[in-house]
Amino acid sequence: AASSRRSARKPGGVKALERIASSVVCDNACPARSLRNPQMPVIASYNVHSCVGRDGRHEPARVASVIRELRADVVALQEVDARHRAGLYLDQWKYLAETLGCRCIPGISLTTHRNSFGNALLSWHPVREVRLHDISVASREPRGVIDADVMVEGHLLRIIATHLGLRMRERRRQIARLVEVLASHPGGPIPVVATILLGDLNEWRPVANSLGRLMRRFHPAPAPASFPARYPVLALDRILAGGGLRPTSVTTHSSRLARIASDHLPVRAALTWTAAAVPA
Repeated sequence: AASSRRSARKPGGVKALERIASSVVCDNACPARSLRNPQMPVIASYNVHSCVGRDGRHEPARVASVIRELRADVVALQEVDARHRAGLYLDQWKYLAETLGCRCIPGISLTTHRNSFGNALLSWHPVREVRLHDISVASREPRGVIDADVMVEGHLLRIIATHLGLRMRERRRQIARLVEVLASHPGGPIPVVATILLGDLNEWRPVANSLGRLMRRFHPAPAPASFPARYPVLALDRILAGGGLRPTSVTTHSSRLARIASDHLPVRAALTWTAAAVPA
């Protein structure tokens, strides 16, 4: 599967995707909702495996139910797709936005005449700006980054969602690119209060040097095992927060439904505002 994805990459897709992201944010606009706990925003990351569960069934409704269980304010998704199955076409980006009543920012890293594949960022709060970055490595599966400014309780959060590659050398180059992305925010009239980086980082070694380059830029955070869903032993999915938000808990969500809906369990982080960023 990985080789077919590498060969199917459509060049020059990032600029086109910027237009897609803008239109999807507008098309699926929803009223901003208040935080369930104003002192504790909740962020989650979930590799949905194209909404195909451990039982081999393609059930986007099941994945949507798991996302509801997370009760999160922003959710990053990996391995989202749009394609024909059993004669029916389903765009999972659009389906999840409409089903969950949220904004959906697509980060499509691969597209062919038959299907699209990539990341998504779901938000129940206003999205002010979206930047998409290509971190692909030659001859490997295309990879991208969604870099979004989200307004939460009057504070601007920068949320960076990604899915890194399978090989160590590939991840090392992608992390170097992420470090550049972190240093390149264009700025604006409203200052960024906190930066959150999350996604399937495909790194299970707790002291990997390449991952350390990222982690030292954020507050310390637990890394619970999230893969495989049936019996998780690898901490592939991470949530890192820096600046005015600090993790108070990072846990896997292991409901009965979550254990069957995908090959990964979702990871959920409850965050608290630091003293310099406590909302008025």
